[in-house]
Amino acid sequence: MPNVIQLLPDHVANQIAAGEVVQRPASVVKELLENSIDAKATDIKLVVKDAGKTLIQVIDNGVGMNVTDARLCFERHATSKIRHAEDLFDLHTKGFRGEALASIAAIAHVELKTKQDQEELGIHLVIEGSKFVSQEVAVLPKGTSFLIKNLFFNIPARRNFLKSDVVEMRHIIDEFQRVVLAHPNIYFTLIHNGSEVFNLPASNYRQRIVNILGGKSNEKLVPVTEETEIVKISGFIGKPEFAKKSRGEQFFFVNDRFIKSSYLHHALMSAYEGLLKEGNQPSYFLYLQVPPHTIDINIHPTKTEIKFDDEQSLYAILRASVKHSLGQFNVAPVLDFERDPNLDTPYEYKDKDSSMPIIQVDANFNPFAEEVSTKATTTTSSSSSFGFKSNFPKRESASWESLYVDLKSDTEEVVSISFESEEVTGSLFDETEVEKTTTTYQIHKKYIVSSIKSGMLVVDQNKAHQRVLYEQFLANITVQSASSQKLLFPLELFYSFDEIQFIEELKPSLENTGFIFDEIGSESILISGIPVNIQESEVSIVLEELLSNLQNEIPENSFSLNDGIAKTMAKSLAIKTGTFLNVKEQENLVNSLFACKDPNVSPFNKPTFITLSVEDLDKKFAL
Repeated sequence: MPNVIQLLPDHVANQIAAGEVVQRPASVVKELLENSIDAKATDIKLVVKDAGKTLIQVIDNGVGMNVTDARLCFERHATSKIRHAEDLFDLHTKGFRGEALASIAAIAHVELKTKQDQEELGIHLVIEGSKFVSQEVAVLPKGTSFLIKNLFFNIPARRNFLKSDVVEMRHIIDEFQRVVLAHPNIYFTLIHNGSEVFNLPASNYRQRIVNILGGKSNEKLVPVTEETEIVKISGFIGKPEFAKKSRGEQFFFVNDRFIKSSYLHHALMSAYEGLLKEGNQPSYFLYLQVPPHTIDINIHPTKTEIKFDDEQSLYAILRASVKHSLGQFNVAPVLDFERDPNLDTPYEYKDKDSSMPIIQVDANFNPFAEEVSTKATTTTSSSSSFGFKSNFPKRESASWESLYVDLKSDTEEVVSISFESEEVTGSLFDETEVEKTTTTYQIHKKYIVSSIKSGMLVVDQNKAHQRVLYEQFLANITVQSASSQKLLFPLELFYSFDEIQFIEELKPSLENTGFIFDEIGSESILISGIPVNIQESEVSIVLEELLSNLQNEIPENSFSLNDGIAKTMAKSLAIKTGTFLNVKEQENLVNSLFACKDPNVSPFNKPTFITLSVEDLDKKFAL
């Protein structure tokens, strides 16, 4: 019987390893940027074309490689970061597994140009699908340049699973931001399709955050500093009033490596307890320095998860540090035992009663009283009723009745004017119309109850209004006939760079709902018109929830995108539970619901109403 188990060829093993290491173009960006940082580069440039599907290039001024190292770096498990197994628990570099470059070379066309400072010439390698195509010497500047073209060219199935350029570029920007925030001392540049996206000179942590998120983010930051034997904490947290629905601006860095930790996130959220609205998320950029032997970072392929030796102590220290910063900078409410003595009531006034001010009125004053006029040529000096003297000449004029002499007709007609009394003497409607029986009732400001022939109808006012608004917005977007209300003053809203890019993608659909954009800048947008059923104060909330819901995955087709926008706006603007509705509003909501195409469920497939028949009620009382 022949052997069943066989050794895989190297190129097949590399392609399988690439499935873990290279999930999308952003994975390649992460690996190459980390290699440049490990090479002690001070200037790193990232060039991307078609969201990395066509081209990814990383150019740095690091130490470079010689000929042997340049060829050996593409072999599996080849690395300069570790020598022994014990080195895994004392890591000071980024990449250490030695599979990244081998995996990338197995699924793309790779060109490597590298030169060391002491060498006169560099090396130029060309690799296609793990095969060395050419190797030659070249005149190159100091450093290394990795050029990755046609990613997944030999794995079409994986390439077909890639999302749109907008989504893939968002993932690249996310990975880019995670790296640049951890290393503000390095000059970073990002270029996409020939246009410069980020130009980040070397700076400090605060300036790097502001350069990425925009100038308005500076006023949102509160510094955090704490140093103990277990951990050294530094960084910034966001003020509670600037919290958002999304979790995009939340970064933990451990030893200059970005990590995700729900445990540490819970510690920070507990420090914000009582300061945030329900569902809001604060921003934070926290840098933790711990001894390398107290953490294990080799538990996840992407190395974004870390296991700590003493998680409980770290939890307590982080929570206390954030809470202290919130109180120290007067962000959290504190008890103030100091008072201003100047605001106290004097002791001698404690038994005195307050006296009302006296108002004196001259009952004889009449502003329409006729004054005795003098000759026009004589300058008079008379006292007015207000006690001021006038030195201007007084003109001689007839009585005020003379002004209307010419208006009298030949036939003197007396026009009588009757004024309407304030007392209400009648009714605008007939008594039979006013005494109409109410057919709807509101229960606990949440449900609307109405009687029907078969029994009783109970409507959830929030979900019903969601259905009504959803169909209205979807119809407006589809037909492109939405109405807008112009704002007296344009509304300016500030967003980060990636949020601005996302709003530009949504702009056509948002304009079909009634938004009018005057300008979309690099850090802010200017809105001059909004949909008729949105208040000006609700615009920022609606856009924020829209960005939060659609930020991770932008739908591929326009219908799914429009559907997502309509759902989000309907959910944001629907009548909330606890809102009182009068009888007219209740009836209007019920009638609008049953005028919808699908009144049975909300846009999120939740029932909008239930019916209770008379038989159901009889059974309840028959028990």
